Amino acid sequence: MALRCGLAALTAVRHGQSTANVLFAEAGKTKSTDVLLEGGDAQVPLSGLGRQQARAAGRWLAALSPADSPELVLCSPYQRALETWDRMLTAARETGYTPPPTLVDERLRDREMGIFELLPPAAIGAQAPHEAARRERTGEWYYRPPGGESLADVTVRTRDFLRDLHDSATGRRVMVIAHDAVVVAIRHALAGLGNPAPDAPPVPNASISRWDGDGTHLHLTDFGTITHLEELSPP
Repeated sequence: MALRCGLAALTAVRHGQSTANVLFAEAGKTKSTDVLLEGGDAQVPLSGLGRQQARAAGRWLAALSPADSPELVLCSPYQRALETWDRMLTAARETGYTPPPTLVDERLRDREMGIFELLPPAAIGAQAPHEAARRERTGEWYYRPPGGESLADVTVRTRDFLRDLHDSATGRRVMVIAHDAVVVAIRHALAGLGNPAPDAPPVPNASISRWDGDGTHLHLTDFGTITHLEELSPP
């Protein structure tokens, strides 16, 4: 039983590659247990490639027909998402694009990892092996780190966000700029009652996912599309 949502269309863009994405990928290869970044997750910026990806997404946005272009944009408050939208706008405006109204909504923030914020998996295993074992037993969808959120928790706040969109933006085309956990949560929440917990599908950086509306529900048409990034050279 799908979640009722009367938008004309919903597009979800994951932020471009961040500096944390780069360091986590390297730590995954080396099994590093070091603390990789100082500061908080909300302040993590885009990498050089991430900035290029955001501009490419902006060119994609500017090329949309008026019938497909978003009428409202909602963005995560985290720096990497705000920077993605800012660079998308810069690239789109170079073609004469006029942006729609933009709002920031805290429910679009990334999954909170609590005491393990910005720690790679190997570091968590080294510092708190009992928690790493609990994460393995529980499964990623339901695992809630101390002081943090599970993916199921992210879905709860995302569902609340979608219901507010239904109430406030019915009949409009909406774009969100957010994070992989939020994009997966949107997909799960829109599937509605009885939908089993998914194996979270990959959501590439700067990818585009889209749902089209029939006036009552939203139907998935694209997920994690990155064809607009093909012009970029490999990192």
